[in-house]
Amino acid sequence: MKQNSPLLLLLLMLFTLSGFSLLADEPDSKFSWPMEIESDGFVTTLYQPQLESFEGDILEGRMAVTIKPKEKELIFGALWFKARLQTDMEERTVTLVKMDIIKTHFPDMVDDDNVKKFSGLLSAEMESWNLEMSLDRLLASMNEVENLNQLSDQINNDPPTIYFRTIPTLLIMIDGDPILKKDEDSGLEYVVNTPFFIVKDTKKDNYYITDGNFWYTSKEILKGWESTKKPPSKVKKFAEKYMPEDDFETDSIATTYTEAPQLIIETKAAELIVVDGEIDYKTIEGTSLLFVDNTESDIIMDINSQNHYILLAGRWYSSKSLKDGDWAFCEPVDLPEDFSKIPEESTMATVRPSIPGTPEAQTALLEQSIPQTATVDRETATVEVTYDGNPEFKKIEGTDVSYAVNTDKSVLLINDKYYCVDDGIWFVSDKSTGPWEVSVIRPDEVDDIPPEEPVYNVKYVYVYDYTPTVVYVGYLPGYTYSYVYGGVVVYGTGYYYYPWYGYYYYPRPVTYGYGVHYSPYTGWGFSVSIRVGWGYHPYSRGYWGARGYHRGYRHGYHRGYRHGYNRGYARGARAGYAAGSRNSNRNVYNNRNNGVQHTGNARNTRATNNMNSKARASGQANNMYTDRSGNVYQRNQNGNFENKSNNRQGQQPSQQPSTNQQQQRQSQQSTNQRNQQLERSHQNRSTGTQNYNRSQQQRSSGGSRGGGARGGGGRR
Repeated sequence: MKQNSPLLLLLLMLFTLSGFSLLADEPDSKFSWPMEIESDGFVTTLYQPQLESFEGDILEGRMAVTIKPKEKELIFGALWFKARLQTDMEERTVTLVKMDIIKTHFPDMVDDDNVKKFSGLLSAEMESWNLEMSLDRLLASMNEVENLNQLSDQINNDPPTIYFRTIPTLLIMIDGDPILKKDEDSGLEYVVNTPFFIVKDTKKDNYYITDGNFWYTSKEILKGWESTKKPPSKVKKFAEKYMPEDDFETDSIATTYTEAPQLIIETKAAELIVVDGEIDYKTIEGTSLLFVDNTESDIIMDINSQNHYILLAGRWYSSKSLKDGDWAFCEPVDLPEDFSKIPEESTMATVRPSIPGTPEAQTALLEQSIPQTATVDRETATVEVTYDGNPEFKKIEGTDVSYAVNTDKSVLLINDKYYCVDDGIWFVSDKSTGPWEVSVIRPDEVDDIPPEEPVYNVKYVYVYDYTPTVVYVGYLPGYTYSYVYGGVVVYGTGYYYYPWYGYYYYPRPVTYGYGVHYSPYTGWGFSVSIRVGWGYHPYSRGYWGARGYHRGYRHGYHRGYRHGYNRGYARGARAGYAAGSRNSNRNVYNNRNNGVQHTGNARNTRATNNMNSKARASGQANNMYTDRSGNVYQRNQNGNFENKSNNRQGQQPSQQPSTNQQQQRQSQQSTNQRNQQLERSHQNRSTGTQNYNRSQQQRSSGGSRGGGARGGGGRR
């Protein structure tokens, strides 16, 4: 015979009902709201949380609650909770871990003793609950959090060199002046400071480049490149030995080349814009804007000013001419007004996250405040730091921080202690060479590191709490070079960081040159038209930062578009999205092979204490809200909010009508303010549902994010 918990016995006493037992039904829809828990005689319904504060990894909020006893009236109430947030940015889910019920409010219970007992036992019962929910819904609800910490970065927005071509062209980046190193086995020399394959045959004094499809040769590295079909056999064998097979997928345009494209070799920040033949302008409905249709790039022309705007690494640059024009950075707030009018169903809707004030931009900003979290085992987490020679440190001017320059790790010297940030975890040691142990503190001095320094990103890695066995850590998107500027999210600081070259070459993160682009579903991704990451560059990860090289979700424009858009869509947008999803590797903690006890929601959240396994989708409208006092309101079909407290406790009528107009105005203002807050919660809830549905559609179909299509083709 089953036994009842103290909470359930109290409910039996309060409601003259039989004992309470949680049903183990799987939810009809795991992330649907409201959720209900059925008992032998009543149903408890929990409505979507309304958030109040978020600090570190601790989230606080409130929920509307209803309890339906058998053959009795519905009881309305509210509960306030506090929970540790665990995130899975790859799966776009969050878990509220071990919810702590701060207080409850049931105005229909008039017996203070019963209210106190019920509240206490309800809190005890829910302490071990974990609640998994959609990241998209949580992000929308974050709009209600006051003083949400969104760091705005003082980054460099100077334009890179922008090349414009109307014929097939590839951009190959070299990190400063070329550095050649000899391979003893083959006798060839290769360029160290590039992720691309560039070698020199010293006997013929010729240089060679290949993208895996075409070969090129030249007497000089920076110019004079011509295609060749007969590279020396030893050069070809060298390439076959070290070029990756499955690491890279080229853009949809590059896959159609039948003749070798031209090459541009650049040693400074640059981007390449390729249009397929003559510029093909198309209108953006409802605006005075045109967009260039036959390109992978985001190019918009404002008819009124005749300015062209191009989106690079989340930044807008403008010029009258596309042809190697005089490009200048455009402050986001100075974009033409019609940019904000680009329809959500437009082909160019993909740029809306980079337009201040749009819902997409707001969602991207909110995501900057959500950390990727992990639980780290203090005993097993390790890091190994090697230096090219003796450790060398550089002092950061105006701070008490120095950093090591001759290692591929982020090693800091602060107050005679050495700190290393590796894959989102702080380590500490008394010596620069270790041994290292997991740090339980994050030194405050790192907040003074300016963006001009290559270790700027470590300020976005946090230590939230610790126990004798584990440390709770997390990092914000700034750690992976996603920053906030002017009301939008951009990639990279825009500063050039000098690499280290001694016996080894250690590159630093770059902003330009690799086609960085943004998707809300896979984050920032790289896209170039020539193979990168070849095996002879063991430290090439430095270009891409903590996440490493990852493909992104590209447009799907395909050459021969006038008769081949469908092929372009299938091979471009769908393939590009799938590639981005497979390789985005958004969670840095997954890079580690030791020490991470838990990250994401895939593990340790399916236990019996998971509320999602005990509750089910109720199927009712998600239209119950609480105000900050705990009163419950239902939004009706007319958009009005009805107070659902049966007793209307605390709302006793006055003994005589008030004739004080000031009091009446104050009362009306209070009511209006409350309704505005409730309506804001409703709008955020609706936005979250829309974003969740859109995200699920994109993840399941791999289709174009924009609602429109260019003759059947898709854009990212």
